[in-house]
Amino acid sequence: MSIQNRLLLVYTTIFTVAFILFALIVYLLPSNRILAEVDRDLEALAAEVRLDNASFGPDGSIRFLLPDDLANLETASTFMQITDANGRIIARSRNLTGFEGVLAPRELGSEKRFSQVYREGTLLRVLTVPLRMPDGDGAEVVVYLQIARLLDSYESFNRFLIIALFIGLAAVTASLFLAVLLTPSSFKPLEDIAAVARQITNADDLSRRVPDTGRTDEIGVLARAFNQSLERLERVFQTQQRLLADVSHELRTPLTAIRGNVDLMRRMGGADPESLAIIQEEVERMTRLVGDLLMLARADAGGLPLERKPVELDTIFFEVYRQVSLLEKSVDVSIAEVDQACVLGDADRLKQLLINLIDNAIKYTPPGGIVTLSLSKVNGWASIHIADTGVGIPPEDVPYIFDRFYRVDKARNRGQGGSGLGLSIAKWIAKVHGGDIEVVSQVGQGTTFTVILPLFEEKEAAGERETEKELGKTRPSLPVLGARRRR
Repeated sequence: MSIQNRLLLVYTTIFTVAFILFALIVYLLPSNRILAEVDRDLEALAAEVRLDNASFGPDGSIRFLLPDDLANLETASTFMQITDANGRIIARSRNLTGFEGVLAPRELGSEKRFSQVYREGTLLRVLTVPLRMPDGDGAEVVVYLQIARLLDSYESFNRFLIIALFIGLAAVTASLFLAVLLTPSSFKPLEDIAAVARQITNADDLSRRVPDTGRTDEIGVLARAFNQSLERLERVFQTQQRLLADVSHELRTPLTAIRGNVDLMRRMGGADPESLAIIQEEVERMTRLVGDLLMLARADAGGLPLERKPVELDTIFFEVYRQVSLLEKSVDVSIAEVDQACVLGDADRLKQLLINLIDNAIKYTPPGGIVTLSLSKVNGWASIHIADTGVGIPPEDVPYIFDRFYRVDKARNRGQGGSGLGLSIAKWIAKVHGGDIEVVSQVGQGTTFTVILPLFEEKEAAGERETEKELGKTRPSLPVLGARRRR
């Protein structure tokens, strides 16, 4: 049974049980209370009538004189009547003058009884009490006392309740009808989600989306969350496909070079120094590629250990600069400014971050260009700028440059020896240190990478910055960082 049908069944059961309970409570409790009050009044009147007022004739006839206060029941709601054992009327209240017959002839028995009878289209509540001689309960019944009360108000109340219950039943029926009518439309987005899921499963097409109806309820939130999940899955799937294709291509290139040179040496019958150098270069390239892939895989799985200790970032900055200065390169690498900055992290990984970004800037800067490095502190953050005067990055490619194996100019990058993993590794290192990397670029003018990392506060400086810690560190915005570019 579907959720929709189960909900309808639950709604119907709840409405039905609630209506029945409501009807019983509304109908029985007030009715019983009204009848109980009437019965108490009738018993109070019956208690005032005794056989002391009866006289017996020599022929066995009985005469009964009602007291004036009981005989003069001039109200039209209470009546009194006394009959003998044969049902002949001995006495009656004056307001029964003109009425013939016993009020409740079927109730003339040996026990006190309450009954409801219709007389001349009027509903009466009748109390029948057998009166015996004072010598005991087992004595013969002498006369029957019947006291009646009109139940016009009770009957009107019952009619009103019946009308109210019918109205309530109509309201419950209308509510159930509306539930049956509106429930399918409420579940329509769920059916759309299920249909899209089946289409994706059958066609392996993650580009499909659930129609967004603009609803703000839980189902609308679910539909939007489902679409967002599909978008992420589609991006992950595309990235995985691109990753597999790029890894295959990257590994195929050095393997092809190695195989070609090995075949060449086999035909020559000896080792060729040039071929060995090429083989060595390709093996190193493939080793770096596999190492980077393994590092990223371990990072994704959370199995890559990182040290967490204070690191003098300016010291690492100068070490990387000296290392880069010793390399043969066709561009000028210079330092604009360096502030003392201490961060909490892994010195080796931070050094790898800087090397990857500087190496990337050098590769994409034409001969004679400039790569400028700077380190500053901004609002509790260490800010590293690596600006070049290179070819720049097209705006449509900027959001994807940190994706693995993504290349703006694939042919050129491969010729320069890049694997497309350097920026991905740099981004991951910045993230795990609580920072981030931003990029500003213009085609033909150059690119500026900005790394921001939270500063590590020494214990002796903690008191001076207590207010700033309570308010929270303010991360520098991209426009401020971009203003430091040298162009």
